[in-house]
Amino acid sequence: MSRPLFPTPRVLAIAAAVLLLAGCTTFSKDGGFATVSSTASERLGKDTALITTDQDRNAVAKRTDELLAKPLDLDDAVQIALLNNRGLQAAYSELGIAEADLVQAGRLPNPGFTFSRTHGGNDLSISRTFTLGLMNVLTMPLATRIESRRFERTRLLAADAMLKVAADARRAYINAVAAKQSAAYAVQVTDAAQASAELALRMQQAGHFSKLEYARAQAFYAETMAQGVRAQQVALAAREKLTRVMGLWGSQASQYALPERLPDLPRERAELPDLERFAMNNRLDIQAAKLQTQSVASSLGLSKATRFINALDVGYQNNFTTSDGREQGYEISVEIPVFDWGGAKVARAEAIYLQSANRLGETAIDARSEVREAYSAYISDYELARHYRDEVVPIRKTISNELLLRYNGMLASVFELLADSREQIGAVNSAIDALKDYWLAETDLQLALGGRLPPVALAATPLLPAAQTASSNESKGQ
Repeated sequence: MSRPLFPTPRVLAIAAAVLLLAGCTTFSKDGGFATVSSTASERLGKDTALITTDQDRNAVAKRTDELLAKPLDLDDAVQIALLNNRGLQAAYSELGIAEADLVQAGRLPNPGFTFSRTHGGNDLSISRTFTLGLMNVLTMPLATRIESRRFERTRLLAADAMLKVAADARRAYINAVAAKQSAAYAVQVTDAAQASAELALRMQQAGHFSKLEYARAQAFYAETMAQGVRAQQVALAAREKLTRVMGLWGSQASQYALPERLPDLPRERAELPDLERFAMNNRLDIQAAKLQTQSVASSLGLSKATRFINALDVGYQNNFTTSDGREQGYEISVEIPVFDWGGAKVARAEAIYLQSANRLGETAIDARSEVREAYSAYISDYELARHYRDEVVPIRKTISNELLLRYNGMLASVFELLADSREQIGAVNSAIDALKDYWLAETDLQLALGGRLPPVALAATPLLPAAQTASSNESKGQ
């Protein structure tokens, strides 16, 4: 007589329940990337892309070529980095990993089915068992909430990684432009020193310069040549650093052109009160640390809930023997806490929770300190750059002009003129460094505040008109 393996209504009920529970959590359309994209738009005014297909890659390459077709400014450098930086794309892959964990947590484990057929003599025995892990079903809602918080934390960390890459691009761009500006000034100085050395040679041959005066002019020329070579190498290294951050290679690496000088110093420095509170509300690493602590707290609750019963399986059995006919029933498999009462598991979860809570506190304390430090540097570097613009460089220019007049009137020596040239070179280079430090300090402050400053309106004024004039006059005077 033919007998069904399982009663049809029960099989259908079990299958329907399993399918319903297994389909509760699915993959999102954007893979969690919307958080990163919206953060880039709101805080930076930039676009970012998750590159997964050839179509995405071609679109990014086209956009990059359009940006590289014109002289590269600071905003374009940041935009190119957000589109091409491979390390950032690797960070975005964490979104897919975290979402896969979330979907997995919302799906039931596969049921088990065992079948055995034995016979002895004239007896035939058939056993069929269908099992399902009930503990996983009971804890699935809590496990899903835990993974949901972890996924949200991963989205925040990916957005924070994007902000850090943007800051790295800003720093690399500022350093590259400053190095190019210094190298260009070094070329001007070297040309002027060469002209002075040639003039000194003719003056010595005519008997108007002593051997010592001629040697000093030659030594100054040799020094400026060495400094120029060093400045060119620094400029090359800074440009390559920018190229790496922007993720460029091949022809694109040599395609872009940098401006001749840094952006001008803002006309006024912004007053930014209550920055610590702004940072606490705005920084993504703090928000991610909070979610991590909440997730660990939920994990602690799960550990306590499963302290005594860690495994609970239920099963349906259907057996058939030729002697006794069909037998059916249920079985329950449970882990008996005889040797392990779950104390170690709970203690571990509690320690992890305390660790997470302390790390959250550390993140908040460090963030406040970073804001204070960055704002202090922002203020001091602005004042220093303005001091060089308004005081040091104009005074050095006045000294150089007066000394040149005295030299033409035979009231100053070549040694005095060369010493002044060295001091003027140092002043102009220090002014360039001061402006560079200000823009770097602003970048650090933006990152310390979560990627952006509080909204303020700033005007700009040129920083180095005097420096450029001084270098031009120096070239004429040497």
